[in-house]
Amino acid sequence: MNTPTPKIAMDAVESSQIHSIGYDPSTGTLAVRFKDGKTGAPTSLYYYSNFTPSNFEALRQAKSIGTHFHHHIRPFPHRFPCVCVEKKPYTGRAS
Repeated sequence: MNTPTPKIAMDAVESSQIHSIGYDPSTGTLAVRFKDGKTGAPTSLYYYSNFTPSNFEALRQAKSIGTHFHHHIRPFPHRFPCVCVEKKPYTGRAS
């Protein structure tokens, strides 16, 4: 069954790995748009389920958002299942 994907407002963050994050408390969904490792251009958008407001606040307040994500969210797909909402690989050319 296909469930409609909510549109989640995104805020840019200071991170070498993550472009922007957003949160929808009504669905418990974290949105993460990653960066291209070489250029920093925004790439794919993923939605992570079962996220609480305190999970989101911990991510937002982390000293390193990328490190927090890779230590506390990504390694736990059973706790925070994810889906790729938008595949957007970098298509530009390096200068």
